[in-house]
Amino acid sequence: MTGFSNPQEMWNKRFSSPDYVFGEEPNAFLTSQAERIGKGHALALADGEGRNSVWLAQQGFTVDAFDFSAPAIEKANALAAKHGVNVNFNCSAWQAFDWKIANYDLVAGIFFQFATPDERTQLFEKIKQSLKPGGVVLIQGYGKNQLSYNTGGPGKLDHLYDEDLLRQAFAGFDIQVCETYETTIHEGAGHSGMSALVGFVARKP
Repeated sequence: MTGFSNPQEMWNKRFSSPDYVFGEEPNAFLTSQAERIGKGHALALADGEGRNSVWLAQQGFTVDAFDFSAPAIEKANALAAKHGVNVNFNCSAWQAFDWKIANYDLVAGIFFQFATPDERTQLFEKIKQSLKPGGVVLIQGYGKNQLSYNTGGPGKLDHLYDEDLLRQAFAGFDIQVCETYETTIHEGAGHSGMSALVGFVARKP
């Protein structure tokens, strides 16, 4: 995830490929937490071509999702149709998305590391406010050691996560998973190979 000078143009170009850049299968950390994420109304933020939101819909969630790339949303709708599920896809940047207060039982963010530290603080606040009491936030991101690999991610240290950052951002939540680990991932051409990851699941009080 490089080339931040004009990110929308860059992502539109990447997502215009006929292939699914990050594959059609959901993120492995997300699926591994199926028993923790509950049911109800979910938001998949910056979900690109829809692989995670489609999986959530297959699990019985009512799903909203957004991404700022129109080619990605087009492919996401095609993926949902392929699997016979309905997802409310929105072509929107996170700043323009309609973050309704106390609206979601689950907010899932998978590799949304385009945000600068200041933007990330604002985005985390929107996530917290949009969760219902008892709602769950699930985050998968690249950890600091990802700079040792060339297998995906923003390539900028201040865009990467560590456990303290997430614990502080969601202070007061019931943290159920907060782990740093390295594993080989296979998520299309965009995320492939040994990677340094952070997985986080927490419940709003």
